Amino acid sequence: MERPLILVTNDDGIQAKGIREITVVAERYGDVAVVAPDGPRSAQSSALTLETPIRAVKVEEREGMVRYAVSGTPTDCVKLAVDKLITRRPALLISGINHGSNASINVIYSGTMGAAIEGCLHDIPSIGLSLWSHDKDADFSRCLPHFEEIIKKALAEPLPKGICLNVNAPRGDIKGVKVCRQADGRWANEYQQDSAPRPVPYYWLIGDFIYNTDGADGGYMPDQTALQEGYISVVPVHTDMTAYHVMGKIGGYESL
Repeated sequence: MERPLILVTNDDGIQAKGIREITVVAERYGDVAVVAPDGPRSAQSSALTLETPIRAVKVEEREGMVRYAVSGTPTDCVKLAVDKLITRRPALLISGINHGSNASINVIYSGTMGAAIEGCLHDIPSIGLSLWSHDKDADFSRCLPHFEEIIKKALAEPLPKGICLNVNAPRGDIKGVKVCRQADGRWANEYQQDSAPRPVPYYWLIGDFIYNTDGADGGYMPDQTALQEGYISVVPVHTDMTAYHVMGKIGGYESL
């Protein structure tokens, strides 16, 4: 019986520790195609490469495993994999493990989640995995067993069409897994200005994360709260961005 194909990508680059560790897990459950950026591509969201050609270099091939380093974005990696680099349909797409949280509003900016969303658009069950640590040598030992269980469940029970999962793990000990809603957060004081050594100013993106804990919870814990309390958060994300609950309130636009 043919093993399922699992497509693995990320936004930290093919050499990042997170993707290497989750690839080992993925190999237990299927053949694996790693198609990932050749270097860091964080905060790329669903960006595509339009003005330059994309190069894909095969860096490894053996039974049950192929790895490509791609010069484009995480979303480029998924598109290129599906269109040109793999010969059969993936049973699952795994994006990550990202070095850093993609909870709350970070789902909008995340290249990790951009790749998961792209997989979802191709009707591939897709999950984005992240650890709340930017350490290049981050310790994934606590979250990996939980991530493995999530992978097993996603393979056994495919997600509904148009839905992918944004999964984030806390630092340190893990109390369990919570199905969550996206927290109400934003970035403020985002840029630091300097001009040395020349008078023309330049700007570094830094920012402070502002978390609004007063928002309505709809019965579900916000993902940022789950992380702070030591839980892995699982947020279902859908590709249809229509705000259906508002459509009746803006009917007056039709008379303009």
